[in-house]
Amino acid sequence: MIDIFTSSAPNYLGKVRALFESVREHCPGARLHWLVADDVHDDLRMTLEDEPFDALIFATELEIGRDRRWLFQHSIVELSTAVKPAAALQILEQPDCDAVLYLDPDIVLFSSLDDLLEDLLEKSSLVLTPHQLQPESDGMAVFHEIDSLRYGVFNLGFIGVKRCSEGFRFLKWWRDRCQMNCEANWESGVFTDQKWVNFAPVFFEDVTILGNPRFNVAPWNISQRTLSGTFDEGFMVDGQPLGFYHFTGFDSGEHLTHVENLGGENHAARMLIDWYRARTEALGAADPPPWRLGLFSDGEPILDIHRKAYRGRLDLHEVFPDPFLVKEGTLDFRQWFDLNARNELPDLFEESH
Repeated sequence: MIDIFTSSAPNYLGKVRALFESVREHCPGARLHWLVADDVHDDLRMTLEDEPFDALIFATELEIGRDRRWLFQHSIVELSTAVKPAAALQILEQPDCDAVLYLDPDIVLFSSLDDLLEDLLEKSSLVLTPHQLQPESDGMAVFHEIDSLRYGVFNLGFIGVKRCSEGFRFLKWWRDRCQMNCEANWESGVFTDQKWVNFAPVFFEDVTILGNPRFNVAPWNISQRTLSGTFDEGFMVDGQPLGFYHFTGFDSGEHLTHVENLGGENHAARMLIDWYRARTEALGAADPPPWRLGLFSDGEPILDIHRKAYRGRLDLHEVFPDPFLVKEGTLDFRQWFDLNARNELPDLFEESH
């Protein structure tokens, strides 16, 4: 059995549906899981039978997600990535699971992954896709290589891990590193779950780096690949069927801007972008569920500065083991922050301006 999962907060429901619709079509035998980077939403569980995925896993159901102190320290992006290796390990431990694939929620499949799966099952412990497959030649595009030095050589919008001793060893290592540090802060040397995996080909055996340009087509490599075709004819990349396309940065508009700047007048890319916008809007929830782990217990939003203050002070972890909790008549973390943070952590307030 091949298991495929994605990870996101509940607000990405439209994207998750679009991804898994495509997986159902092109990997019909796979078992599909949505890792919801949040506390349990019973309303999401109630609609499971009507969804294009088979199972829900909530972050707070994972062992790593039972620590309220650890959860509080992560932004929505950080948490969605930090729980990936723990979930992958849990899925791979199922006795009938032969391999687990992770796909970002803003990815869509456009053809079969049989060649990728054959490679993974026959000769690899894990499979990775690099951001770039060849050196950049255009001066305007060289910054992609610099970005890879900042954010990671491999794009962790995709990873495949086989059920084998080396696969388990990798996932346990990756889980432990993400538990220790999964900040979205390249200046500190770490970028979420992704940059850790620069070490994978060094630390682990039988790591395959996919060199096929049909996988993980994205703004950071579209200038190096020839994307063509239509929905009627099928989409091609350098003469091969498009495997999967990564719509990263879509909601902010950065995806379209990037593709237009580096991909030129690519009608196939523009067709995909227009289709994805319409499809995810159609599949999205009219009233998206809130990200509960982004709120204090009284419903007030948790700010980045709250997370940073708590992350940097181990003494606060001891005093406030549940920093989400707001309780009248008791000194809670938010009250401590309002009373003391500006005096004790002045650098944080300078950063926020």
